[in-house]
Amino acid sequence: MSTLTVRKLNVDLSHGFARHWMGGDIYRTAFMNALSMSFPLGEQMFIDSVRAVPPETLPDAALRAEVKDFVGQEASHRFVHQQYNDQLARQGYDYTLEENTRKRVALIARLPVHDRLAITCALEHYTAMLADFVLRHPAWLAGAEPRLRTLWSWHAAEESEHKAVAFDVYRAAGGGYWKRVLWYLHVSLVFWWDTTRQTAYNLRRDRAMWSWSTWRSAGSAWFGRSGLVWHLLKPGLDYLSPRFHPWQHDNRALLQMWLESNDDAVRAIRSTPD
Repeated sequence: MSTLTVRKLNVDLSHGFARHWMGGDIYRTAFMNALSMSFPLGEQMFIDSVRAVPPETLPDAALRAEVKDFVGQEASHRFVHQQYNDQLARQGYDYTLEENTRKRVALIARLPVHDRLAITCALEHYTAMLADFVLRHPAWLAGAEPRLRTLWSWHAAEESEHKAVAFDVYRAAGGGYWKRVLWYLHVSLVFWWDTTRQTAYNLRRDRAMWSWSTWRSAGSAWFGRSGLVWHLLKPGLDYLSPRFHPWQHDNRALLQMWLESNDDAVRAIRSTPD
């Protein structure tokens, strides 16, 4: 039996949202929007990579069930973030890296299964670290537009819930240490370079790239007392250990706390789409 639950988010973005929905903070809004822009293509890649594993490679019925629910959760994330990104496009924010990302995803699809899974594991580790940050530091979203605060915290909760699935599939499929780590180092460079470039575009679109308030917000977001750098550093390095497993950092209590406090924000779906 799977430990995951596929949920439908009870949030309607069809009427749009404020341009600077993070409490008027232009930098943090630009950064979160940049992440969202990359998600639909990225999450489809995650789905395709775990589906590419031959079923006979996964003798554990529980893991096969979790793969199915992993696909269901990621499909829900992809759908909701596409709606979100459609609203960003209406506000004039283009996903400038879309063509390059599509080409990169197409190249990855031609790699051997172990490589595809190693790339997915690396990116899932980043989404898990960022998700833990969002759940652990509620002040990050405290001033956000309520619907988007719910969307991001729901996404964070589910990324935490399924953070070990791709990793467990990789190990069950016979993936090794060096492939996992070398792809992680490569993915780290690409992920942060792309996110920085898209964030910078979003800021230029607002004519806020060289504003003092933008740089002050960026400095606080990354290097403040609860900054992203301090939160990401240790778990980011932990991934390099031969003994690493995602659940060595057990944050299920944070996940459960959010679910109990927001049971009206989501609806469980009994059957997971194939």
